[in-house]
Amino acid sequence: MTKILAITNQKGGVGKTTTSVNLAASLAVSGKRVLLVDLDPQANATMGSGINKQTVKTTIYHVLMGNAEIQHVRVNSPQGKYDLIPANRDLAGAEVEMVEFSHREARLKIALENIASDYTYILIDCPPALNLLTLNGLCAAHAVMIPMQCEYYALEGLSDLVNTIKRVRNSFNSGLRIEGLLRTMFDPRNILAQQVSDQLQKHFGDKVYRTVIPRNVRLAEAPGFGLPVLYHDGQSKGAQAYLELAQEILAGHL
Repeated sequence: MTKILAITNQKGGVGKTTTSVNLAASLAVSGKRVLLVDLDPQANATMGSGINKQTVKTTIYHVLMGNAEIQHVRVNSPQGKYDLIPANRDLAGAEVEMVEFSHREARLKIALENIASDYTYILIDCPPALNLLTLNGLCAAHAVMIPMQCEYYALEGLSDLVNTIKRVRNSFNSGLRIEGLLRTMFDPRNILAQQVSDQLQKHFGDKVYRTVIPRNVRLAEAPGFGLPVLYHDGQSKGAQAYLELAQEILAGHL
């Protein structure tokens, strides 16, 4: 059975796209068939997968508008060894244009039904906002992964996101659940980070992944080369952490 995971946090700069790209590559190297859907108009997941957002002809925008079939839009990321539904700046207008559509929150879900059986995992990189694009991601997903930094404001934003997930579950997607909270850019020398991490584990228990993603220079460098960190420096702490996360997911989560 295909597992669809939305990777989301309305707060930007928390490692959401980094997680989407590197988890996709780590699951793929474990022998799984993986599709990454770039649902963010910034298209960083597209570029991080080695696909030029400036030259790609059809994107997730055309799928949501009903102008292209999703199976004709997907491309292979030779750098990541997974398939990708790319994005570019056109996607920024989708939210306004979809307002008049019936079942506008389910456009992605309906599209994915045509290709879901081709994959073991489908990862959806949602934009850093609680908008109609994110709603499409949440309606299409079985579960949600929340990457977050261990800082004070992250806890405040987490409360809003959990409430949004509950509303989506009640109104659109009764099976949606929080699959896990992922601590990213973690510096164990930071006392506040340790305190927030302890609070997360206290309140969310086994919903917090055991794997912790460290601050790592190689993770920051890899997108500039259009590569997942696994193929930029596979021995780096960042690469090893995402491989560990993939194994944790395969072993029991989702």
